[in-house]
Amino acid sequence: MKVCKAVIPAAGFGTRFLPATKAQPKEMLNVVDKPLIQYSVEEAVDSGIESIGVITSRGKSAIEDHFDISPELEHFLEEKKKLDLLEQIRRISNLAEFCYIRQKQALGLGHAILMAESFVGSEPFSVLLPDDIFDCEVPCIKQLLKIHQKYNATVIVLMRVDEEGMKKYGIVKSKQISERVFKVEDMVEKPGPRKAFSNLAILGRYVFTPKIFEMIKHTSPDHRGEIQITDAIRLLLEEEPVYGYLFEGNRYDCGDKLDYIQASLKLALKRPEFKEPLSELFIKNVDTNDNS
Repeated sequence: MKVCKAVIPAAGFGTRFLPATKAQPKEMLNVVDKPLIQYSVEEAVDSGIESIGVITSRGKSAIEDHFDISPELEHFLEEKKKLDLLEQIRRISNLAEFCYIRQKQALGLGHAILMAESFVGSEPFSVLLPDDIFDCEVPCIKQLLKIHQKYNATVIVLMRVDEEGMKKYGIVKSKQISERVFKVEDMVEKPGPRKAFSNLAILGRYVFTPKIFEMIKHTSPDHRGEIQITDAIRLLLEEEPVYGYLFEGNRYDCGDKLDYIQASLKLALKRPEFKEPLSELFIKNVDTNDNS
């Protein structure tokens, strides 16, 4: 079955970016000239996704406004003959069909995904965490969809990490099937290097079968009262196979301030209008003393 729906959880407080996120959603922070969440939306659309369910919470209306039509702005741009900008604005509102689902309490990623059950129904679906920007020649979620189509099973994205990464991400125990495909046998959340099964970490892209909803319902909250998606996937492993895919491309964790800065710089350097001025700026700062 073709995967036509994606879920983007965007209900968190964004505390790691305070005070910038006090009055605006973290997902609306700019990376170059687009809000963070737009990168996930465009990745989904470029992968063939037609409908996107965004899990939101109080204070997230800017996300809905961003992907809605803006008659006043469009009229202003048309009057001023700013047709390039007008085209960009209209393209955003026509990217996909959007559904917004309110998560009233922050009860973990597993709970956020469960909120999308009525939107998804009995179909397989993808999940994209907007904190992560994947810069890939073939969109990351499209890479996972290809594996899902082959095995008709849940697929999670994997990346090799160092010992510090083993403290930050869920780590899988797996059997290698091919160069980039792994059959998942177990997983543990943020184990640290001494307890890690491997150096293969779970990142923010998933393709789930609808069975995941049943597993989330049977998942006990952790010590913080949150339902972790890794715990639900562990239950899913008892019912059906789960595969991991070592994606091809680059990934930036924009929930981390340093990675967020790196993403902004590296993605800007890929743009012709920014590459030369930025390169000259960096060279100047390396070669001369700043006396300002």
